[in-house]
Amino acid sequence: MPESLDGTIALVTGASSGIGRAAAKRMAGEGAAVSIVARRRDRLEALAAEIRSAGGRACIVEADVTAARAAAEVVEKTVAEFGRLDTVVNAAGTMLNGDSVSSPLQEWDRMVDLNLKALMYVTKAALPHLLDGAQTGGRKVTDVVNIGSIAGRVPNARVAIYNATKFGVTAATEAWRQEFANRNVRFSVIAPGAVDTELFGHQQQTTQEHYTKLFSAVEKLHADDIAGAIAYIVTNPRRIAVNELVIRPTDQTL
Repeated sequence: MPESLDGTIALVTGASSGIGRAAAKRMAGEGAAVSIVARRRDRLEALAAEIRSAGGRACIVEADVTAARAAAEVVEKTVAEFGRLDTVVNAAGTMLNGDSVSSPLQEWDRMVDLNLKALMYVTKAALPHLLDGAQTGGRKVTDVVNIGSIAGRVPNARVAIYNATKFGVTAATEAWRQEFANRNVRFSVIAPGAVDTELFGHQQQTTQEHYTKLFSAVEKLHADDIAGAIAYIVTNPRRIAVNELVIRPTDQTL
């Protein structure tokens, strides 16, 4: 049976849109107090209002977690506000795919900074609190859920740097899982296929057109579908660790 998250604290990055936003709402619905993190404060305020109107607890942390100090401060502010930390959902990310010759190097840097380094910075800062929570919390377990991608399992042309970042997320998550398994901090990676979010709109126009055609007959996943998977992972009792979860639309063949 799933366990209640009442009394637990969750930190969700990328909470202004897409999977991060859906995850924050779902975690609050499961009983967790939620620290919602992103750069767009207006969207965070709207999300916090939704959570609070439904009877949940939320605090807003406006930050760019691609900076190590900012990521550490996000964790510090969360613990200062709520007193502990039980769950981290690393959902911040971007997808800037396109022709490798014409792609600006700055876009490659941005993917590495947000998809991989920001996740590393937040996880590093959170670990002492998660280790403490696993020892002192009533559930005797804490969680890190990293949002990866099918692109972290299957390379494709025009996707090289996004592939590299998501393969990195998959590898780091498994290595951390092994390192902290006997200390009751669970590490999980979710690898979604095509999800109907803003992410596709960040790419070069020709790449957007390519994916629009490629997925024209595919009923894409919703962000709430991934949020449900996150809830499944973190509400499991201590004895159950879901290490990796791949979720594709039924129609997706790649």
